[in-house]
Amino acid sequence: MEDYLQDCRAALQESRPLHVVLGNEACDLDSMVSALALAFYLAKTTEAEEVFVPVLNIKRSELPLRGDIVFFLQKVHIPESILIFRDEIDLHALHQAGQLTLILVDHHILPKSDTALEEAVAEVLDHRPIEQKHCPPCHVSVELVGSCATLVTERILQGAPEILDRQTAALLHGTIILDCVNMDLKIGKATPKDSKYVEKLEALFPDLPKRNDIFDSLQKAKFDVSGLTTEQMLRKDQKTIYRQGIKVAISAVYMDLEAFLERSNLFADLHAFCQAHSYDVLVAMTIFFNTHNEPVRQLAIFCPHVALRTTICGVLECSHSPPLKLTPASSTHPNLHAYLQGNTQVSRKKLLPLLQEALSVYFDSMKIPSGQPETADVSREQVDKELDRASNSLISGLSQDEEDPPLPPTPMNSLVDECPLDQGLPKLSAEAVFEKCSQISLSQSTTASLSKK
Repeated sequence: MEDYLQDCRAALQESRPLHVVLGNEACDLDSMVSALALAFYLAKTTEAEEVFVPVLNIKRSELPLRGDIVFFLQKVHIPESILIFRDEIDLHALHQAGQLTLILVDHHILPKSDTALEEAVAEVLDHRPIEQKHCPPCHVSVELVGSCATLVTERILQGAPEILDRQTAALLHGTIILDCVNMDLKIGKATPKDSKYVEKLEALFPDLPKRNDIFDSLQKAKFDVSGLTTEQMLRKDQKTIYRQGIKVAISAVYMDLEAFLERSNLFADLHAFCQAHSYDVLVAMTIFFNTHNEPVRQLAIFCPHVALRTTICGVLECSHSPPLKLTPASSTHPNLHAYLQGNTQVSRKKLLPLLQEALSVYFDSMKIPSGQPETADVSREQVDKELDRASNSLISGLSQDEEDPPLPPTPMNSLVDECPLDQGLPKLSAEAVFEKCSQISLSQSTTASLSKK
């Protein structure tokens, strides 16, 4: 694999047609490994002198945000320097020159900024439910398994098992185990096909790391935020909603809120982060386990606009569907409201509709009757009235910034809130892994308590 990747970088210096295998914009471990391994397979099995190049669909500067990827590359001895990132290759220029063939892996929908590249898509390999109206008109191979790396492994072992080296096998093996939560039957993420190909890889390479060891190390690396700047911590696992000119960032931060608020120059960093990315509001949901192994969630709402901040906080405090059970926490900055979240089962995914609802309340409150002077302030009484009008029903359709692709919505794979097969296999985030672990922890605590009684 390493020698092949070196050749790929050399190929970029030549003016010739390229077959680019492109992972999704989240660039989680599954997306990266699937792109590397599929491009490697196609390069080794295509008779014609065609060049297949895997591209990581992020800027090189964003790699440190993917702790599990950085860790895994070091473990399998693949230098970061030989990888090709999206800001190092001009796909649009290649397409305009008629020199691009695109193969999508671990996604099947291009963002609006890449719509022109749809004409170049020749194949899709994905493991998420297909959206026919958005899917490129080409050969599409989709199967609802736990990891896209499983489908790549299947293609290699069925098509040319002799090309599989230990380095590539280790990448595929670890990725499937991480995506499928260590093949835990209780969680139900792994399908029979995922289990089948993990076993096949272990049979071919008996010296692969033990499942528990590789899962624990990758999981730890995924949640590790040590050494990251405040901006990197906020961008590590971030979603964005955009509505009528208001842009809201929602970041999962994997540490205690008190420790987060005590970071040096935090508020200057928060202001700079919002300024740099044109965010009107920043919502940080901190997530961690306490010393009793109990899940803890906390919220921080940073917004310099008094009316908007008051409205958002009012909606979240008054929400009953779902109830957040918020308790105000101390904050030393007037533009930031902090809360302890009593209902730890409300994940960031469930928070998004409430924030959309808060924006609706805010826009309704800004509608000034004719003859009335404009005002920039919104009282708590106004917020309560708007809440009554809006009701607490969840909004299913989330507006997204035009820069954000409809798929995937999150940088990393994770677990679902309900049955994994209710609506097909879901997309995962580090936060959702936390949520599923939280549910298991709470269930075990309850069981232990009842058994003592």
